[in-house]
Amino acid sequence: MPTNKSNGISNNVPPTRLERLLRDRVLRKSSKTSYPNEATDTNRGTEPFEDEGDNNLGTSHAEQNSEAPAIQGVHGEICEKQEARPTRQRLLVVANRLPVSAIRRGEVTWSLEISAGGLVSALLGVKEFEARWIGWAGVNVPDEAGQKALTTALAEKMCIPVFLDEDIVHQYYNGYCNNILWPLFHYLGLPQEDRLATTRSFQSQFDAYKKANQMFADVVNEHYEEGDVVWCHDYHLMFLPECLKKYNSEMKVGWFLHTPFPSSEIHRTLPSRSELLRSVLAADLVGFHTYDYARHFVSACTRILGLEGTPEGVEDQGRLTRVAAFPIGIDSHRFIRALETTQVQERINELKRTFTGRKVMLGVDRLDMIKGIPQKILAFEKFLEENLEWQHKVVLLQIAVPTRTDVPEYQKLTSQVHEIVGRINGRFGTLTAVPIHHLDRSLDFYALCALYAVTDVAIVTSLRDGMNLVSYEFVACQESKKGVLILSEFAGAAQSLGAGAILVNPWNITEVASSIAQALNMLPEEREKRHKHNYEHVRNHTAQLWAETFVSELNETVVEADIRKRKVPPRLIPENAIKRYMESRNRLLILGFNATLTEPVDTPGRRGGDQIKEMHIKLHPELKGPLTALCRDPKTTIVVLSGSDSSVLDHVVHSAHFHLIHTLLLLYPLLNSVSSSTELWGVRHVVSSRKWDVFTSHQRGMDDNNARAFKHGVGWQCRHVFEYFTERTPRSHYEKRGTSLVWNYKYADVEFGKLQARDLLQHLWTGPISNASVDVVQGSRSVEVRAVGVTKGAAIDRILGEIVHSKSMTSPIDYVLCAGHFLGKDEDVYTFFEPEPPPDDISMGKGRGTEALKVSSVEKKSSVKVPASKSGSSKSSSHGKTQQRPSPNSDKRTTPNNHSSGIGSGSGSGSGSGSGSGSGRRPSPEKISWNVLDLKGENYFSCAVGRTRTKARFTFGSSDDVISFLNELAAASCSGTSF
Repeated sequence: MPTNKSNGISNNVPPTRLERLLRDRVLRKSSKTSYPNEATDTNRGTEPFEDEGDNNLGTSHAEQNSEAPAIQGVHGEICEKQEARPTRQRLLVVANRLPVSAIRRGEVTWSLEISAGGLVSALLGVKEFEARWIGWAGVNVPDEAGQKALTTALAEKMCIPVFLDEDIVHQYYNGYCNNILWPLFHYLGLPQEDRLATTRSFQSQFDAYKKANQMFADVVNEHYEEGDVVWCHDYHLMFLPECLKKYNSEMKVGWFLHTPFPSSEIHRTLPSRSELLRSVLAADLVGFHTYDYARHFVSACTRILGLEGTPEGVEDQGRLTRVAAFPIGIDSHRFIRALETTQVQERINELKRTFTGRKVMLGVDRLDMIKGIPQKILAFEKFLEENLEWQHKVVLLQIAVPTRTDVPEYQKLTSQVHEIVGRINGRFGTLTAVPIHHLDRSLDFYALCALYAVTDVAIVTSLRDGMNLVSYEFVACQESKKGVLILSEFAGAAQSLGAGAILVNPWNITEVASSIAQALNMLPEEREKRHKHNYEHVRNHTAQLWAETFVSELNETVVEADIRKRKVPPRLIPENAIKRYMESRNRLLILGFNATLTEPVDTPGRRGGDQIKEMHIKLHPELKGPLTALCRDPKTTIVVLSGSDSSVLDHVVHSAHFHLIHTLLLLYPLLNSVSSSTELWGVRHVVSSRKWDVFTSHQRGMDDNNARAFKHGVGWQCRHVFEYFTERTPRSHYEKRGTSLVWNYKYADVEFGKLQARDLLQHLWTGPISNASVDVVQGSRSVEVRAVGVTKGAAIDRILGEIVHSKSMTSPIDYVLCAGHFLGKDEDVYTFFEPEPPPDDISMGKGRGTEALKVSSVEKKSSVKVPASKSGSSKSSSHGKTQQRPSPNSDKRTTPNNHSSGIGSGSGSGSGSGSGSGSGRRPSPEKISWNVLDLKGENYFSCAVGRTRTKARFTFGSSDDVISFLNELAAASCSGTSF
């Protein structure tokens, strides 16, 4: 494993994630083999512990305290062995409570007692990491002297305290954690207003929750060293990952939830739902006990935040937060060894004598609403009613550990349970025996092991439980008896032990009663088969393995994230781009329209923004100034590419005094100070006519015919299909464009939208487009059908031709900035201008191979005549690099009359074949003796807006960033200052 000063990446890292994980597994096994005695020692842990008590069942404080010396001894042994070995990777375990209880004996004197817990048990057996605990000690220490003394005392136990005052604890812990999050995560819903009033308002609790998480982050950051792994635990610290990443984005952060995570329909009722989800997503790895909880979390992120759910986790703008299931286990060896002790054997014999001739059923739970104790007892009553022969042959032992005794709801539950138990015992009991033995207290560890060992049937009827490790403890103690486990399907343990247990719905009293009868009458052969399956699982999937696996996966996730991060283009540095702009002589700015020059639509807390605003786009309010200033510069040419319909663009730009040429189009401004007859670049027709021209690819005649054929043929047929699915899919809509149709289901239900999109594609492929010459582009939440050849990159050739002849260019373009929010199929516009060949081949549309146009060796010289017969019209850079760019319609570029990107021989108003002599206004290609582009690599800036998976060199965060950059560019252009 990497040391605490490393970043976890070795020079000999296996190439694939699976190979790396298998390697780590082998190393862990070999490590255990190397230190067999030590492995045995470190198994002397304690019962599973969870601060809210989900897994801390049937364990008394007295038992925990009696184990403290042994645990302290183990801590001491581990610390000594750590010093003797090479430095190991440090693991900072951050939880709401430290694994110790602090009692103040004097002004600077503290007594520490180890608290039993699953994390303690898990991490004591892990030798690959050096664990440090960070958390609240459970006491209020207002004075500085007391804090220093407690910090010193805790340091000996590898613990670091976070000091919370009483008000924070009341609002954060008792309020938001226990009153809001815990009930919600267990499907009990949010508290009513009167309950909220008991701990002030919801907002004050939430503010305290964020403040407490920030206090934890401050302590973590203070003790963090490069290479450390930070493992955050439970719903108390959902804000912690985001706080830590703000301190250090390179910090390895994992977050694990020990409770259930509710379905998105439940989680969406939480007022702070979006903030909590985004904070957790700041972690590198998010873990849950079961796949169901992980699936619910991904679904919540998808439905509430509008992010993309993948099999690996949740993706947001190229950053992947891995989400996975890591079922916790117990220290099974400790329970198995305990059965061999004299203490436990004596208690086993005593219990056998007490319950001679009767089958023993056992329930061990916290006295909590989610544990289903009333349902269990009522099911037992129904069983006795329906099976009279068992009335005096079976006894139910119910251990109910009291919790939160000061809360009215818990007091009411206690009274309800006592009432039911009393009624059943009065109905079926005798003077010498009662069917139910109910204890409102916990048992010590050895008494609990003995009770597990003599039990014939253990019954767990949790209404909702994160894991419930009582079932694991029971199985570990049943090697001799081979008892039957009845397990609620709503407990997390059902995912692991379901094969060997009898799964029940605790709300179905009749089903649970029938399961009790099935368990008591089960044949020995079946009991043995069921027990063997579960026993192997409990023995092999220990708490130590759980901890090792999570940290190993976290390290692996960081390695993968590092690799992925290298593929994400950096943000554009404005200073560099402006400097190159000022030093150039002929500049070309190519800008996208939607999400590039339009007003950003972002409504916090709503999935994907505002649908109405997004459907009715507006130009960015700060666009006109910088764009007008840049257009006044005679050395600057601006092109805007848009796929929207002409009517939409007319409406959008009506008040902005801009004239657009439609679909993949050329834009130029109508400046008030310039008459329409002056030489503005654009199409040579009367500006006031507001005509729209479609640019597709080189082959003007054929592709314009395709566009017209699409609009009046295939497009008309597809329109009916799109209308049909829009009616069937709430909150979806479709958009008619000049050469395409787009069906968008961004705001529809995520899963339903995907199913409808799949169905729509099937209808299209088997119907309107089965033999049509069209391209189908499937976005993340959209389906587009467009005429063949309609891509932004394919239009650049003809657009360059329009620029050449409309502006009467006499010098080549030596600066290009291309920015937009384009679909993957349209990103060929980025690679079109690349002065150097792209490192990877670029895939073309459906049914086409990967092709690129290359210049000949003669054409690599600095001033080259571009031959008219060269269908692709290659460009050559000043540094002599071979030029390559994708050719979406390379199979059609065979005629000598095709337009050349070097000379732009196509007609702007264009009809006919597009021959250079066709218009009578342009020189033939043979008469052009210079290149349109003389572009060096450092003078080309391709920028994707709001996308990180891109072929562009750089990125912009949003249209706000684009407008901000244009403002800076315009200011520099007007001042004439070179950076």
